[in-house]
Amino acid sequence: MALCGTGAFFFLVGTLGMLRFPDFYSRTHAATKCDTVGAGSILLALALLRAPEPDALKLLALGGLVLLSSPTAAHALARAAYRTGLTPLTGPVKHR
Repeated sequence: MALCGTGAFFFLVGTLGMLRFPDFYSRTHAATKCDTVGAGSILLALALLRAPEPDALKLLALGGLVLLSSPTAAHALARAAYRTGLTPLTGPVKHR
C-alpha cells in the first residue's frame, strides 16, 4: 500500500508540475519524475503483490524498462529542443 501511495503521490505532483511549470524543460522534468518514480513504485508494488507467480518477473522487467527508457527519452527530447533553438527560461516568470 505504501508503494502504491508513493506512486500515486508522484503522479499527482508530476501532473501539477506539468500544469504549473513555465517552460518546456521544467515540464519535461516533471513528466519524467511522474513516469519514472510513479510508475516504478506502482509496478514494484504490483510485483510484490504477485510475488510467488511468474507475473512478478514480468512486472519487474517492465519496471526496469520504464526506469531506463523514460529518462533517456526525456533527455533526447530536451536535447533536440535545445538544438532547435528553444531556450530555457532563466529569468523570473512574467504573469499576464
